[in-house]
Amino acid sequence: MITLHGFAHRLPELAMGHTRDLRVQWALEEVGLPYRVRGLDLLAGELKREEFARLSPFQQVPVIEDDDMVLSESGAIVLYLAEKAGKLIPPDMRGRAEVTRWCFAALTSVEPTLMQIAFLDEGIEPGPDAPRRRAFYIELAGRWLGGMQRRLSEVLYLAGTEFTVADILFTTVLQIVDAGVVTPYPALVDYRRRCEARPAWQRTLDDYKRRLNLAPGAARR
Repeated sequence: MITLHGFAHRLPELAMGHTRDLRVQWALEEVGLPYRVRGLDLLAGELKREEFARLSPFQQVPVIEDDDMVLSESGAIVLYLAEKAGKLIPPDMRGRAEVTRWCFAALTSVEPTLMQIAFLDEGIEPGPDAPRRRAFYIELAGRWLGGMQRRLSEVLYLAGTEFTVADILFTTVLQIVDAGVVTPYPALVDYRRRCEARPAWQRTLDDYKRRLNLAPGAARR
């Protein structure tokens, strides 16, 4: 059985519903592999303990243990789960390359930009130049989201007609920012709604709320 090391008990309010263990649990729910969650209390310092540091080089969640396989980094984990289960990724090399491409796009192009916008909007990086910096990142985000708007105006999911792990990553990246940032891109709004309507996401979110003792609606924007 796979052990997912994820958050439980307590988190800073700003992190609620935006932690990367959600991506991995969603993938596990989608592919149907048996798993359990080991909840870690960030505020109690459990990620800094030597036991966890041996599993995660950067002392970050998520991490999975699968027999003698230990893997960190959410993108690597969801790709591993897809390969292991033979689901959420095509069997042919070209199709797998396409899914991998969109996984990298979500995590290396889109996510860092949206994170900067979220930090500024939440007052994490204040300063007199904050409006200028936000305008810069909004313009850059427009480049990424505009490209995704064109893509998702033509296909149901990033890699084509089938839902894949790339869609798990990209949907959770879109959840980082206030919905208003994405509103100008209707294909992305519809896409996010379509992905979040999947039963596996709903199960993931329900379990996340139980682990963190959240009220209904508290774990998402």
